[in-house]
Amino acid sequence: MSEPSLEIATGALIGLARILSRRPRWLMLTVAKVLGLVVYTLVARRRRVALSNLAIAFPELTPAARQAIAKTHIKTFVVSLIDRFSLWEGPVQQIDQMVRVSGWSHLASAREAGPVIVLAPHFLGLDAGGLYLSSRLPVVSVYAQQKSQKLTDAMTSGRARFPDTSLVLRNEGLRAVLRHLKQGKVLYLLPDMDLGARDAVFVPFFGLDAATVTTLSRLARMTGAQVLPSVTRLQDDRYHFEIFPAWTDLGELTPEASARRMNAFIEERVREDPHQYLWTHRRYKTRPPGEPPVYR
Repeated sequence: MSEPSLEIATGALIGLARILSRRPRWLMLTVAKVLGLVVYTLVARRRRVALSNLAIAFPELTPAARQAIAKTHIKTFVVSLIDRFSLWEGPVQQIDQMVRVSGWSHLASAREAGPVIVLAPHFLGLDAGGLYLSSRLPVVSVYAQQKSQKLTDAMTSGRARFPDTSLVLRNEGLRAVLRHLKQGKVLYLLPDMDLGARDAVFVPFFGLDAATVTTLSRLARMTGAQVLPSVTRLQDDRYHFEIFPAWTDLGELTPEASARRMNAFIEERVREDPHQYLWTHRRYKTRPPGEPPVYR
């Protein structure tokens, strides 16, 4: 798709999401689930990626069971996409209505001890947890430029809606992130993507080696920060932002050991709610030398 066509299509989708985010929730959910089924049917490339990932993660399941997870995942993804415009642009009070939190005391205790990193894997409620956090504390997060400038603008504007929130472009490097951490901001970090072999180690994720960035361990080692794992999931029509006890020794581990711990934590949470992880991302795109590609 050419750039002008991409921007037109993205603008139309953003407009539709904004409209639906302002409709009664029962109506939005009904429409979103229909749209999710359409997306699952028509967007074959992403459907194939999701099914390939699920075959690696859950080989014990039948193909029909994995297809059911993928279908539910994409329907829930569409709901979460529409909900982002409620979170990004709606009344601030709406965040409290849409998000409940558990484990906040872990975060409060960690902040008293020094720098804090909140590990936020790519579950579908990612933005809900991030907005709840930034509505209460000074936060810094890292983002990537999207293919569509319209989407990038909507995302960055929404995620930075609070004055004490800072966003750092991924290619600005760790120095910019460190500056904000030293200012006392909480880092909301999303490091579970395949960003290539650079600054990454190959460690198992659901039994297959995946290129896993070492940003988390490097920042913990450089700052002495405590790392609090978190997950945000859509449950019972509200988002549950769950914060777990801090990892206080991550900076003392090797990059490989740190990456293994992170991936093991994510695996455990995924098994609790398989359809809520971002299966459409090509998590195994980068392969160790000599290994065949996963996605064909």
